Amino acid sequence: MTRCTALIVAAGSGTRFGSPIPKQYQDIGGMPILRRSILAFANHPHITDVQIVISPQHRDLYDRAVEGLGLPVPVHGGATRQDSVRLGLEALAAQPNPPDFVMIHDAARPLIDAPTITAVRKALDTAEGAIAAKPLVDTLKRGAGQKITDTIDRANLWQAHTPQAFHFGAILKAHQAVIGQQLTDDAAVAEKAGMEVTLVPSNPDNMKITNPDDLGRAARLLGQNFGDIRTGMGFDVHRLIKGDVIHLGGLAIPHTMTLEGHSDADVILHALTDALLGTMAAGDIGTHFPPSDPQWKGADSALFIRHVVQMINERGGLIAHVDVTVMCEEPRLGPHRAAMQKRIAELLEVNEDRVSLKATTTERLGFTGRGEGIAAQAIATVRFEG
Repeated sequence: MTRCTALIVAAGSGTRFGSPIPKQYQDIGGMPILRRSILAFANHPHITDVQIVISPQHRDLYDRAVEGLGLPVPVHGGATRQDSVRLGLEALAAQPNPPDFVMIHDAARPLIDAPTITAVRKALDTAEGAIAAKPLVDTLKRGAGQKITDTIDRANLWQAHTPQAFHFGAILKAHQAVIGQQLTDDAAVAEKAGMEVTLVPSNPDNMKITNPDDLGRAARLLGQNFGDIRTGMGFDVHRLIKGDVIHLGGLAIPHTMTLEGHSDADVILHALTDALLGTMAAGDIGTHFPPSDPQWKGADSALFIRHVVQMINERGGLIAHVDVTVMCEEPRLGPHRAAMQKRIAELLEVNEDRVSLKATTTERLGFTGRGEGIAAQAIATVRFEG
């Protein structure tokens, strides 16, 4: 099988962005820009693996942004983007099995879409290199100060985007040949080496986030793409029996009781799993993780959530919000609420302000009131591409 690695460059300091947090770690649509860029490639069938290049100074930001994605150790970048790309390529070359193709992408382009990735990759079947690019449609003027000095013919002019993809060995050799030269993109490096590079029409929304105003524009574009808003509801109940720990909201809470179930019986995560599955009309938790299957005996319910989140990602979905109500007398959830909210947000790959978690009693009425069990209800809102 032909291997194509996505090399995502995220080593910039973002000084032009005017924020202490570099732009690639800023939030857009409920997740860091870098994470959204990574998911576009990690979930694509033509991409076999993803390698990130970062600044070592941002390792803590990076670790938070990619938590749960199972990525290889990031490569440390250099003083310029060109240096960072070369260092990333050299790290790939040092692997036991270097890729056949490499697709280089700027982390600050989080709106890259699957069709553009596909088109760029397919172009490599007949070309040494290919880049996503947008034909220029505006009239171009050259100026001196505020005065026009010339009108430039826009025919055959394109605006270069990323990803930019190449046969791996050729682009590695090309980058190593121009160390110290300041070229503006990888296509320019390839051109210097005499490589023929194909232009592939890019999605016009594949913008690069450069300044704070771009965040608002990107968020609006993201919202326009996700016009199919769906809501799912989940409900789960588990009996309380003698034990020493209760699993709730992804936490293990010490207690004199435990919840009975085939897995760890986390009613919160089970209700959430069903709610998320409901947004896709994809059955229920028992369909995907039947209690008759011994592999789920005592399983961490985080596995169920991660599976459904992956399903949503593969369908191009975006989790907008979840709202959970837990019904029980014991344990008291107040001391654990913040940690549960944080854990659920991590599992769903969203910000904590998109996770609502509430607890109530039933005034000693019913099975929850008698302390016989715990119930949870969840509602999930997911936006899919319309």
